[in-house]
Amino acid sequence: MQTTLPCLVCLLSAAAQVTQAVTPAVSVTQEPLVMRMSKDEFRIAFGIDAGRCSASGCYGVIRYRVSWRAEDGTTGADVKQVSYSVAPSTLRSIVVDRQYFDTAEAEHTTEIIRVSIDRITVAQGSHRRPLP
Repeated sequence: MQTTLPCLVCLLSAAAQVTQAVTPAVSVTQEPLVMRMSKDEFRIAFGIDAGRCSASGCYGVIRYRVSWRAEDGTTGADVKQVSYSVAPSTLRSIVVDRQYFDTAEAEHTTEIIRVSIDRITVAQGSHRRPLP
């Protein structure tokens, strides 16, 4: 019985560490918000909850899928990605992506059917883009 107790404690400790490692440092606060700008132009906004990386800041990429349908019946599904950056000491942020969905330039009115997030990558620290 005495050797079983230390083994059990080790297993529980390892399980707790695995659970902590699986918890993502960044998540979205809600479903993506889709805003129509014109017949085929959209802005897709993602609210970012960065509470777990707020001390040092973080950056990464949100990879997402968009299913759409044009008024002529054409359907499509595109995989897109948008980069985000969260400043240190910031708990939440937002990133907005500009996209066009159609088979011809603004010839059809397009409807967004669904936006789903495939993956969110995260790296610690503040990411600075080079100036143009």
